[in-house]
Amino acid sequence: MRKNTLRRGRLAASLVTAGLIAGTLAACGSSGGGASDAMKAHGPITIWYSNNAQEVQWGKAMVSAWNSAHPKEQIKAQEVPAGKSTEEVIGAAITAGTTPCLVFNNLPAATGQWQKQGGLVDLSKFSDGAKYIEARSGDAAKQYKSSDGDYYQMPWKQNPVMIFYNKAIFQKAGLDPNNPDLSTYDKFLAAAQKIKSSGAAPYAIYPAPTSEFFQVNFDYLPLLAAQTGGKTFIEDGKATVTSQDSLDVANFWKQIYSDGLAGKEQYQGDAFQDGKSAMAIVGPWAIAYYGDKVQWGSVPVPTKDGKPADETYTFPDAKNIGMYTSCKNQGTAWDVIKFATSKEQDGKLLDVTGQMPIRTDVATTYSDYFDSHPAYKEFGAQSARTADDPTGTNTIAQMQALRDAYTKAVVNGSGSVEDAFKAAADKIDKLQAQK
Repeated sequence: MRKNTLRRGRLAASLVTAGLIAGTLAACGSSGGGASDAMKAHGPITIWYSNNAQEVQWGKAMVSAWNSAHPKEQIKAQEVPAGKSTEEVIGAAITAGTTPCLVFNNLPAATGQWQKQGGLVDLSKFSDGAKYIEARSGDAAKQYKSSDGDYYQMPWKQNPVMIFYNKAIFQKAGLDPNNPDLSTYDKFLAAAQKIKSSGAAPYAIYPAPTSEFFQVNFDYLPLLAAQTGGKTFIEDGKATVTSQDSLDVANFWKQIYSDGLAGKEQYQGDAFQDGKSAMAIVGPWAIAYYGDKVQWGSVPVPTKDGKPADETYTFPDAKNIGMYTSCKNQGTAWDVIKFATSKEQDGKLLDVTGQMPIRTDVATTYSDYFDSHPAYKEFGAQSARTADDPTGTNTIAQMQALRDAYTKAVVNGSGSVEDAFKAAADKIDKLQAQK
């Protein structure tokens, strides 16, 4: 899969995306997707999928398989059109009424905004909509419900993040390269100090220190999910960033930065591959990307006092499938969603991309794959325990408020985490109250 900086770059909507979408909401304020005649209509449809090479390969094969069996309901497929980000392209297409029927690349955090624009079909309005989604994805599906209790996105695939570590650097630092204990904050910090003091690497870990909203998904939120047993930064409509668990996570990262164990400047390159850092927070895409360029191992993200691996949650870095209200043949589009997320197609997606389908019992359903690809086993097991971003109408702006506080207090060490996160909580709750 792509390197992490590229994956995140694809998300670089930042304030540009938020502003574009927010600017169109006033003009397109209806909530999308009630039951309609279009839901019963069948015929040709168009779809977009990611321009990632492996996903293009899977997408072309899936479309070919569908088209060969459905001569009157042909799919016309293309990569998501070029733009600053997928999110900006989709937001603009909703406004212009030029969205395809399906996009296989939807950011969960943007779902609420697109729903408010009137751009997304309510999949729960199909007679078997919610039943199919919940049967395939199990309890994981619940986090992708919108505030009205319906599904405006099909949970599709995820890249649950874990800690990758460089075995050669660990050995040079005098750490166990095969079974390092990084399970608690204290043990992680002790190992990080040893890496730096030994000169084995300039930094122990090097998450992006920049201020884009989505960066919280790759430092703060994975550890929050782990520490809380599967929660994110908004629960029951209220910010949780002032909870003790949240503050413990943030202060752990603050110590990493204040002790010089992570870089405060954006690194132009891949710090993990270049040996500038001993660890990285990555998903299963990294297995193929790093390959034999780095002697790596993987462990779950740490928690304050330590948890067994089979109880540790993380951030899923998911992309889902959206159906758009401009689609005239939504009956076909729904059938295509079910075809593309079938057990067979999910298995092909896993085989081609190494990404985990959001379905129950991935590890056992595709045990043959994991037996022949043992490097992916830990990620397959981890995929059962993830906590994604909220799906509210202002999630991106809320994430930006959180990231701004994090950058100020955690990365730059300006003021206390408690004060910064209290101010962020106030902003998040105000945005939550806006409909």
